[in-house]
Amino acid sequence: MRTSRLRRAAAVGLCLALPAAVTACTHAEDWSAQPGTSASAQAQGYDVSGIQPQADIIAMLPEGALSDGVLDIGASTDYAPAEFLDSNGEAIGYEVDLDHAIAAVLGVTAEVHTAEFDSIIASIGSRYDIGVSAFTVTSERTASMDMISISNVGSRFYVAAGNPEGVDPSDHFNLCGLSIGVQTGTFQEEVLTKDSAACTTAGREAIKIRSYSSNSEATTALIGHTIDAVYSDSTVAGYAVELTGSQVDTVGEIEDALPQGIVLSKDDPQFTAAVLAAVQYLMGEGIWADILATWGVQDAALSTAVLNPVVEE
Repeated sequence: MRTSRLRRAAAVGLCLALPAAVTACTHAEDWSAQPGTSASAQAQGYDVSGIQPQADIIAMLPEGALSDGVLDIGASTDYAPAEFLDSNGEAIGYEVDLDHAIAAVLGVTAEVHTAEFDSIIASIGSRYDIGVSAFTVTSERTASMDMISISNVGSRFYVAAGNPEGVDPSDHFNLCGLSIGVQTGTFQEEVLTKDSAACTTAGREAIKIRSYSSNSEATTALIGHTIDAVYSDSTVAGYAVELTGSQVDTVGEIEDALPQGIVLSKDDPQFTAAVLAAVQYLMGEGIWADILATWGVQDAALSTAVLNPVVEE
């Protein structure tokens, strides 16, 4: 998985896995420039207006909690399709839709605050009620914070529709000699570099790694048949399928997946229990799965919200 963008404990606040000084944060128009992009899919998101407040879950909140009628969420809005900015600078994405859905269940409204990634956790319980920013669940994080698992994200390959080159990533030795696009500075780039070295050590042709400053550029190259496949985060791969009008297909299984989750303070277990119940309600009603499907990343769905799940790292 991508060390930076899958939000491990050592991650820094980046924009599309590049240093902030090099590139601006992700906006919807960065993707909409691609051939065949479905602008409506990215702009509309999921309509949460039909979600009704749940009195039993609201009753779980501690006295005085959310008394201002707002659920304040900290997010680094630079990671499409989880949370990023539309052309008006408003936060959108599948986790932003979840933010609004949780708030609806709790009978309040959600306000997403754009923040540097590394600053979010330290501000939970003071400036923010929760942090929702593609945080990978790690033992280091759950030692000091509570985390509620919501999705499962790893790495995945995607190819031109119909897989004309017959790319089979079930064994990475099958990639020897192929041209594979990645985003510069990502975990996937590191993996393919090692895979390419293994190819040459085995006497095979090296993988032709093509690094791009953004996944949208790699996708454009794939549609133009400049490269044979793209290797990215699994959610990014699913989003590419959605936004290109199915001009690309995912291929193979999701690799190296870990859960991502909502971060909360350990100082208020009653509030955490209410948020956990709200998330589980959204999962049980199929709303969370529908939100993810709206963004083309339904494979990331979890059906059970777990508090501080134990993970292998």
